[in-house]
Amino acid sequence: MMKTPVSSLKGIGKESAKDLERLGIFFISDLLAHLPYRYENKEAQPVEQLVHDDNVTVEGVVIGEARVSYYGRKKNRLNFKMNSGGHVLNVVAFNRAFLKSKLQNEVAITVSGKWNRHRAQITAQSIEVGQVEKKRPYAPIYALSGRLTTRQLTQWTDDALAMTDAFPPERLPEALLERYKLPAIIDTIQQLHRPTDKESLKHARRRYIYEEFLLFQLRMQAYKRSVRQHEQATPLQEDVAKVKAFMETLPFALTQAQKRSLDEIVHDLHQPYRMNRLLQGDVGSGKTVVAAIAIYAVITAGKTTALMVPTEILAEQHYESLQELFREFDVSIRLLTGSTKKSERKQTIEALEAGQVNLVIGTHALIQPDVPIPNLGLVVTDEQHRFGVNQRRALKEKGSPDVLFMTATPIPRTLAITAFGDMDVSRIDEQPVGRKPVETYWAKHDMFERVITFIEKEIRAGRQAYVICPLIEESEQLDVQNAIDLYEQLQQILPSVSVGLVHGRLSNDEKNGTMERFFSNHVQLLVSTTVVEVGVNVPNATCMLIYDADRFGLAQLHQLRGRVGRGDAQSYCILLSDPTSETGKERMKIMTETTDGFVLAEEDLKLRGPGDLLGKKQSGMPHFRLADPVHDYRALETARQDAQTLIQSDAFWADAEYEALRNYLSDTGALSGEKLD
Repeated sequence: MMKTPVSSLKGIGKESAKDLERLGIFFISDLLAHLPYRYENKEAQPVEQLVHDDNVTVEGVVIGEARVSYYGRKKNRLNFKMNSGGHVLNVVAFNRAFLKSKLQNEVAITVSGKWNRHRAQITAQSIEVGQVEKKRPYAPIYALSGRLTTRQLTQWTDDALAMTDAFPPERLPEALLERYKLPAIIDTIQQLHRPTDKESLKHARRRYIYEEFLLFQLRMQAYKRSVRQHEQATPLQEDVAKVKAFMETLPFALTQAQKRSLDEIVHDLHQPYRMNRLLQGDVGSGKTVVAAIAIYAVITAGKTTALMVPTEILAEQHYESLQELFREFDVSIRLLTGSTKKSERKQTIEALEAGQVNLVIGTHALIQPDVPIPNLGLVVTDEQHRFGVNQRRALKEKGSPDVLFMTATPIPRTLAITAFGDMDVSRIDEQPVGRKPVETYWAKHDMFERVITFIEKEIRAGRQAYVICPLIEESEQLDVQNAIDLYEQLQQILPSVSVGLVHGRLSNDEKNGTMERFFSNHVQLLVSTTVVEVGVNVPNATCMLIYDADRFGLAQLHQLRGRVGRGDAQSYCILLSDPTSETGKERMKIMTETTDGFVLAEEDLKLRGPGDLLGKKQSGMPHFRLADPVHDYRALETARQDAQTLIQSDAFWADAEYEALRNYLSDTGALSGEKLD
């Protein structure tokens, strides 16, 4: 019955069937899975509980005589008073003059409409005279398509609800139902479509949300288990003495968060399966050093390593910093990008083939078919979300190595559990000792000259600065300053300052040339779009002005702010913005109150939602019908823990009570190690 076409229901013709298909409804089971997105509360409430501007329903009796006034052409207004629980309310209804004769003094009535607390008035949408038969207290409101109406969808759903064999099977074992006092799946579906009361609806939602999270987490855990079974690996046997010697040369002590993350990575490297770990940490938290220690450990075990980054600028910076870090150690490092000269590229490929390279650093050039990386033991991918799935897979398949993904975009825990559910996650959630937080200020556009004077003062003190713009050129759609205009304007305002310009439409040579001059302090003020968001490291830059800052999300503002404060001097970030929306104002306020990227990421998630935060097309966020990882994070945590316990237990794989869950996992491909959607 679950696969019975929805067109078999009475009243569904060809056109209605097409409209239903646009909603993803092909079978009767799909119709039951098409849940209401909200409910109209038709339950009568005491006047004391009514909320201003809400649609409400009240019961009572008419007081006195109803009056009708006429206006316009054939338009009328009906006014009367009613007593509801000792409260006198005014009732207004338009074009209901025909009810006047029925609204006699002391007649019982039920009124639904919009409540105005200040006037003690209901603008009625419906008035029912006499003792009303109790109807559904919560009227379901469904998403519609084409010519479909709520009445039609409600009737067809009623017909489907009458077919008990159309319901999904009960997947949750009795033990979980009892532990959390969850209703059975049939009762859950019935209540979600036709709630009998507020409490029953709450429990039905709780059950459905928990099951959605549990099924998803089971898929993630089963997929991870399957991959580990299929991708057997030789545990790492590093030279512990050499690794300790390398760590002792570091010019600073690791933070507790760095030590914890390093222990988790080394633990993975020692396992008989491939590592698949995400290392996330705030800007400047020291992810690269942790990755460098892991890289060196793998090198001492006789393996080749690779570091892939999204931009040539970042590749070159990693190349220089890691050469400096490994200066006292016998580590052969090569750089390979799209700009690498043919002769150098050939030499690097020959050195790789001969096994003479310990670490190769590069952009997507590393994944070209003619670039061999024999004996590949570890791949580190920086800012992994900037690469496509196929690009990451291409590098991984050059030797089925351990994989460490890094990101400086702090990802809220709820999203890490969902979007990266098939990975293990390490977090560096503290800053190195002694690092000064960037002072952040919000300034209005009429303070622009004062801000530029402050920046000029910093530059005269020998420092450098950024000015960030949201657009390259002028746009008719958005009234925002553009990088090219601002670049020309600042050249005139600050004639004694060397001003540079970088944006995405410049060639790589032009961008790299300007960035090199900025690195060497030949450019003192850099006007740029968000191309400097990731990886640019200029310790001498102490000031950043972000123009039209309300055009950016919190996570991106924080990434941009991370380009300053990388040296010993106090640094500043100035948000120039006149936001008109409350969300825009809230962003500016939050940015000035905290420099903790994880706090900001959580706030950004609340303001923007998971799709916007990670990017809708590449977010990896699963589609849930009711569950929301942000608002239902406690249920998500509980489901994750339960899924881990189940997958690791022998009973789950053998006992009959878990058969429905095993069948579900088998149907989704999670048990065969197939990549999940």
